[in-house]
Amino acid sequence: MAIQRALLSVSDKAGLEGFARALHEEFGVELLSTGGTAKALRDAGLPVIDVSDYTQAPELFEGRVKTLHPKVHGGLLHKRDSEEHRRQAAENEIKPIDLVVVNLYPFEETVAKDGVTIGEAIENIDIGGPSMLRSAAKNSASVTVVTDPGDYTAVIEEMRSHDGDTSLRLREELAVKVFKRTSDYDIAIANYLGKCDESTAACFSTTIPLERELRYGDNPHQKARLYGSFSDHFTKLQGKELSYTNILDIEAAADLIMDFRRPTVAILKHTNPCGVGQDDEDLRVAWQKAFETDRQAPFGGVIVCNRPLTESLARVISEIFTDVIIAPEFEPEARAILQKKKNLRLMKINEAYKQAKKEPLIRSAPGGLMVMDRDHTVMGLENLEEKVVTERPPTKEEIQAMRFGWRVVKHVKSNAIVFATTDSTIGIGAGQMSRIDSSRIAVWKAEESGLSLKGSVIASDAMFPFADGLEAAIQAGATACIQPGGSVRDEEVIAAANQAGLSMVFTGHRHFRH
Repeated sequence: MAIQRALLSVSDKAGLEGFARALHEEFGVELLSTGGTAKALRDAGLPVIDVSDYTQAPELFEGRVKTLHPKVHGGLLHKRDSEEHRRQAAENEIKPIDLVVVNLYPFEETVAKDGVTIGEAIENIDIGGPSMLRSAAKNSASVTVVTDPGDYTAVIEEMRSHDGDTSLRLREELAVKVFKRTSDYDIAIANYLGKCDESTAACFSTTIPLERELRYGDNPHQKARLYGSFSDHFTKLQGKELSYTNILDIEAAADLIMDFRRPTVAILKHTNPCGVGQDDEDLRVAWQKAFETDRQAPFGGVIVCNRPLTESLARVISEIFTDVIIAPEFEPEARAILQKKKNLRLMKINEAYKQAKKEPLIRSAPGGLMVMDRDHTVMGLENLEEKVVTERPPTKEEIQAMRFGWRVVKHVKSNAIVFATTDSTIGIGAGQMSRIDSSRIAVWKAEESGLSLKGSVIASDAMFPFADGLEAAIQAGATACIQPGGSVRDEEVIAAANQAGLSMVFTGHRHFRH
């Protein structure tokens, strides 16, 4: 049946006038409303019935009670196809309400403000709004419910094509949005009153919608799905559909590149950086520095940069097979070159990702989930000159190389070792069972690429439990080291550094990456 009566009560009045005007003027819908919403509609010249007049019950307690009435909830909840429900409705003078338009008091926005009081927060806890939304959503077989102004157009279009009614499919979709919204709203209130901070793992609860099916998981025989709002953070400009491992690689690459301010290019394989380079003038030069770290690993890997990807860089990287390229923007000439590779995925980093880096990290565990604060900042780089533990202090150039290497090693799977200069990696050892093995691999990779480690800086994501890992780096030509410190054998490690004339700083912070 066509929608005859609508109740509108919104905090967000965007698009309200046009929507209500279409309801009244095109379809003759009777408009019920409350408070500021009723005033806004009257100011727009639309006829409105106040809910208090409709129910013959006044608004009470500073507006805390105004829509909690049988004529409202009975009008929403009674089954239109039940003879007994229709009889009870008629006996109690309850008319059907076929459309509810409600968005809730802005609780989340209120508590996000500096200096908000508990009293202000409590007054922004909506009671009537969620109640009406849930009543309408429960009866979506007959009632249309809208909580997002973005759905106004869809409702009007369906009414135009369904003789003033909406389809069951749309009503069910809108009902799901309602239950998702009221769930998120209750979680926000519970977290605030429970003094929880959702940016940390101290308190965590959420509901996450399915965004898409992925191509597959780790392997083609494993199904995988993506939940949440990934597309708000990254926009796919071209290429094949994403797989589970693509998502992991994209996250790892974006995490890394966000830790650098100078123009930087990084190459990753299986979430590990295999080369990082910088150049203030030309991204192609930065790419070359990154590529020279390991000339084999980049094939089939991920490339990421923190500046718009240029034509010159696109030309050189188009010569190798690459799975994903990520950048904040792509110059038109670069897009034209890369579009020739139809399967190549081009991903644009959106502004929203900067905030996502502060969100907790979630991993599955047997029987549930683990939630951890994300390691989203580079720790321990302030006042390095005051953190020297060896007899020889580092030179200015070594300090610069330490800062660069420390930013990279944070993103290498532990045990992690990085040999670096001021603006490029020259050897990376990742994910070994002992730190000396990571050191040896980093040295070997540098030799394979024909790079000299003489005068380089070594960065270690965690302490050296023995001096052997540092000694391997010294033998390869490293002259300085940056590491967290904290081993029971720190004195042994410091003595080995002093004996070789190596300069070393302890950051006091570990960047272990499991």
